Amino acid sequence: MCFKWNELCFYIIVLQVKNRSKNEKRFLFFSKLLIKRGLKINVQNLYKNTYLYLILILIIRYCTYICIKNISTMEKSTSLTQSHSMLFLNTLAFTVCFACWTLNGVLVTYLVDKGIFNWSVVQIGWLLGIPILTGSIMRLPIGILTDKYGGKSVFSILLLLCSIPLFLLPLANSFFMFAVLSFLFGMVGTSFAVGIGYTSIFYPKEWQGRALGIFGMGNAGAAITTFMAPSLLNHFSVDDPQNGWKILPVIYGAALLIIGILFLVFAKNKKMEKSTKTIPQMLTTLKSPRVWRFGAYYFLVFGCFVAYSQWLLPNFMNVYQTSLVMGGMFATMFSLPSGVIRAFGGYLSDKFGARKVMYWVLSSSVILSALLMIPKMEIKTAGPGVMAGKTGIVTQVSPTNVRIGDKNFPIDSKPESTTTGNIFPTKSSWQKVVVTQNQSVSKKELLAKGVTRITFDANMWVYLILVIMIGVSWGIGKAAVYKHIPEYFPTEIGVVGGMVGLLGGLGGFFGPIIFSYLLNFTGFWSSSWIFVLLFSAICLIWMHITITSMMNEKHPIMSKQIDRKN
Repeated sequence: MCFKWNELCFYIIVLQVKNRSKNEKRFLFFSKLLIKRGLKINVQNLYKNTYLYLILILIIRYCTYICIKNISTMEKSTSLTQSHSMLFLNTLAFTVCFACWTLNGVLVTYLVDKGIFNWSVVQIGWLLGIPILTGSIMRLPIGILTDKYGGKSVFSILLLLCSIPLFLLPLANSFFMFAVLSFLFGMVGTSFAVGIGYTSIFYPKEWQGRALGIFGMGNAGAAITTFMAPSLLNHFSVDDPQNGWKILPVIYGAALLIIGILFLVFAKNKKMEKSTKTIPQMLTTLKSPRVWRFGAYYFLVFGCFVAYSQWLLPNFMNVYQTSLVMGGMFATMFSLPSGVIRAFGGYLSDKFGARKVMYWVLSSSVILSALLMIPKMEIKTAGPGVMAGKTGIVTQVSPTNVRIGDKNFPIDSKPESTTTGNIFPTKSSWQKVVVTQNQSVSKKELLAKGVTRITFDANMWVYLILVIMIGVSWGIGKAAVYKHIPEYFPTEIGVVGGMVGLLGGLGGFFGPIIFSYLLNFTGFWSSSWIFVLLFSAICLIWMHITITSMMNEKHPIMSKQIDRKN
């Protein structure tokens, strides 16, 4: 009886082997043998024996706890060290890939600006968007390959293969050839799908948000291109203005080649656990409207970010007459904060909830794009004129005075042109004489028509600040979108994340094309922000209607009470 009772104590207190590691199970097994050995000792006092062995069990349990804790700490430390190494490699590779992905934004602008190629605005838009298209549509299949074969193999092959079209780009002598090679090296854009799956598999659940946020900072690679590429192009073209640009894509290709070799040598391969679901079964998740709503959000916060990372350079050069280098620096001031702040966006989503963060992001996108869409303009309209006070004959006419009989009518002359650089719109008014000397006029007849001129210079520094602000907003939104996915699709993160990433990438492809057509149609560069304003408003309204509908379905009484209070 005593033996069984103590055995029961052992199983309750000591033998908690479920969900333990191998080392923990081994230690507990030897603990069990030790206790069983002790229980074979013959004793006379039942109660004394029971208490004795309870104390023994507790001592062993305490020692077991200390040893298990030390073992787990060592294993965890070793595992995280390896994970951090893989995160560093992934982020480095993704940064270089993103820099290559947005290369055409600088390179194509330079080639057209220098007259090396005479491409139209629409052709420029296509060349900016084609690499983004490839990197978008191939994200889903590349993500599936990553799950099947592991990130090391897929990432290495991707880096090595994408270096080839960059090495061949200097040979391009036509729009078609340039477009084909851009389509091929645009595959580097799929690195996001590879890195997301490859990074997440190395980290436990409590580290996922931080790790993926740090990896996502690699999209700041766009800032590397906008900051460095213009200076490099100018440097290479000093001795050979016609062919100096050809060195830049070779450098980018060499960077991909080096990173690919580093991956082959230092990366550790790790695969996802095999799923019982077939690919068609996994794809059925994409029927959910929620997937497409998240995709619309990502189309805005990521796709438009990629589009403007390339579009802002020609924008600054054409509207504000900046140099290539200065325009590149301004574009960098947009892309760099937007990329880096993504990790902070993950923190805000964890703390306040992804839904609240997206409300803030979409609302700020509506407000800021509305301000950014106001172009440089000069409007002339009818102003206060001068009318005759009585019937008579005009006896004197001058730019500053009209005389009818013995009565003078002062006229405001046209002022000199206002100075540029004003933050707010400026207004000036004057009158233009419409009567002649010796003309007979009646009472209330117009002597001088009024002219009012409203001028808005769209101050460059104000424009730049607004651009940075909307970039920061989108950077936070990028993390918030991906925070939604594991909450609603915990078992389909790869498929849903791949599709959302695909839709976001398509924003980077269609963005420059849409912007170029809007520029052709309207004639002013700020027309692209009209599209952003409309799309931001659609996403905000869609989100609000969906959330309101969910509240009405789940909590109809509470929803009615909230409506009454508000």
